[in-house]
This record gives sequence, structure tokens and C-alpha cells, in this order.
Amino acid sequence: MTQPLSEFDEALTPAPLSLEADGFEVRGLFATPFVYAPISTPSPLNAALTRIILDRADRVEGVALSNVGGWQSADDFGEWSGEPGRRLLDLARKLADGVTGTMQGGQFVRGAPEWKINAWANVNRAGDLNQAHHHPGAFWSGVYWVAADPRAEGGQFEAYDPRGVMPTLYAPQLRFGLPGFLAAGGSDFIVPKAGVMVLFPAWLQHAVRAHTGAEPRISVAFNLGV
Repeated sequence: MTQPLSEFDEALTPAPLSLEADGFEVRGLFATPFVYAPISTPSPLNAALTRIILDRADRVEGVALSNVGGWQSADDFGEWSGEPGRRLLDLARKLADGVTGTMQGGQFVRGAPEWKINAWANVNRAGDLNQAHHHPGAFWSGVYWVAADPRAEGGQFEAYDPRGVMPTLYAPQLRFGLPGFLAAGGSDFIVPKAGVMVLFPAWLQHAVRAHTGAEPRISVAFNLGV
């Protein structure tokens, strides 16, 4: 005996199903913020910072933390970098202020606290690198590139997917076919450019690939906490 058509069956047409264009979106849930912020007219600042940092590196022994080779200052950059350093760290605070807020009564309220900041300078020459690490005890971390040889193939900032290998655990050859997702389960690279500041969560594991340029790669890194 033939079953009567249901209301659903009667509504079907031979045409294939399609998705509604209006309202279609791809939402990046649990995204990791990474702020890329070029500053205006960086040349005078970079020239002053280069002189100050290289002079410090010639006179004061550096520390060995994540760096393999190269020179890294103690985290007292703000104490010896003079007016150029003060202006740079003030800009770092302003950048963090613009992308930070608090939760109050279940609502996000834009506005940052009074930041506690510590910063240090880095000088990498050919072959120097920084091993993978993160910055405990801070909310934001950041880097400002004072000098970066645009001809160098190395020295990239490498950020690791905070989800670890999970996106590639099932089938390593598969990737999400969406912008920003091709590095899922691996790492992504940012080419350093003099005059650019980046800001990222302090828990984001990152590294610096071996520098290959003839000129030193100079940067100022910083942590922002409360």
C-alpha cells in the first residue's frame, strides 16, 4: 500500500537544495587576537633607538632567556632608553588601551587599567634566533621592530596555533578552506618590518626564526600586566 505524501514531501521540488545568501556568514569563534600596527613617521624614532640600543649592547652584558645567540637586555629598557623609549612605551600602552576592556555585570565595558609594563631590547645578527616561548605573568605582549633588513629571508616572527595539534590530529592533509585557517595546527609567520608594532596575548607561544641579514635585526619587546 502506498504511503500518502507528507506535507514535507509535497513541498519538495526537483530543484537541488541551496543555501540562503542573505545572512550567510563564517564566524571565527575563539579567535586569537593579533594586532599589527604600523606607526606613522618611524624613521627618526628608529634612528634614535638604534643608537641607544647598540650603544647599550656594546657596554652591558646581555641575558640569556629564549635567545640563542644575539644580545637581549634585562627588562629595564624603560630606565635607560631615554625619551625615545618613553615615547615608544607610551604608544604601546595606548595601543593596548584601545583593544582592552573589562566585564562588568555580564557586559563588556571598553577601558583599560593602569598598565604595569616591562620591556627589553633585542639585537640579532646572522644566525641568532629565539626559541619557542610565552610570557607568563602578563596579559598582553608585544614587539616593536626598530631595524629589520627587508632583503633577509630569515628573522620571521613565528606564532604557534594555541590549540596545538588538534586541528591536524584526524587527517593532517585536511585544512579548513577559509581565510586565516590554512595554518591550523601549525604555525604562522609575520615578516618583521621596521616601524611596525604587534600586540598579542602573552600566553601565545611564539619564536623568532634565525636571522640571515647582514645588518642587525633590532627590536623592543614588552609585557603589559595589571
